[in-house]
Amino acid sequence: MTEGRSYSYVVLRYVHDVLTGEFVNVGVIMLTPAEGKLRTQTRKTIRRIRGVFPDLDKMAFVQLMRTVDRGLQRVRKQVANAGLFSDQKDAGAYARVIVPSDDSSLQWSSVGSGLTNNADATFERLYERYVSQYDTSAPHRKSDEDVWRPVKEQLSQRGLKVPLEKKIVRGTTDSIEFSRAWENGRWHVYEPVSLDLADADGIKDKVRRWRGHLAAVADGAEEDVQIHFVLGRPVNRSLLPAYRNAIEILKGAPFDPEVFEENQIDKLVDEIEDEMKKHQAAEPGRVGSTNPTF
Repeated sequence: MTEGRSYSYVVLRYVHDVLTGEFVNVGVIMLTPAEGKLRTQTRKTIRRIRGVFPDLDKMAFVQLMRTVDRGLQRVRKQVANAGLFSDQKDAGAYARVIVPSDDSSLQWSSVGSGLTNNADATFERLYERYVSQYDTSAPHRKSDEDVWRPVKEQLSQRGLKVPLEKKIVRGTTDSIEFSRAWENGRWHVYEPVSLDLADADGIKDKVRRWRGHLAAVADGAEEDVQIHFVLGRPVNRSLLPAYRNAIEILKGAPFDPEVFEENQIDKLVDEIEDEMKKHQAAEPGRVGSTNPTF
């Protein structure tokens, strides 16, 4: 039996009233020292919190979480740059760099730990256990635009003016028009795909159509294109197996597309930021000089 890698985690809590101590979980941080990696995810909606605390100041809360996200981004990069750990820090030590232990409205839980053979899956289970399982069902299903919106917001928060434009990728007998693309030595196109659908068949059919479209265009396509799919997961947890299968279907599509889930948007935006820096170094003043389409 393969020995698992150790991990530690903490849960971020929003305490609405420090006198009563009532709180709602709003995020999770997980550290895997052997990987030199800090995984983080925070709540991006307030529906659940508003239901518990009707007098919540929406704007103040959103701004508070944006500040936390910026701190998490900074610490994640520090951890990644440090590589493997020589000390014995746990997730709580890094969490307190972002939000100190005090009597504010954001507080950390005690540190938990364990062993894992699949850190990504373990992190997903932790987030579902402590945060997302308490969400109420959304009144409407996420659209493709809903899936793209957090990407757009993060680009804006980082001040990244990506000159996105329409791009038609042509094959011998077919073509696809993408709404969000930019050129940096090769064309990068970004396609949000909501899989928040009613049933498993609908989820699989949608990605199969995309795979079929790409196969038709790949025949005879001459341009170098990197496709990035951003997926919206189903709210109905019983559909997660179909969603996981859909991810594998897309990953096997022509053009070798990159697939990002909603909890990997930070990674996508990091990639875009890195590509922009490379492009700006090669062609100063060009990227960001026009109004972004997002």
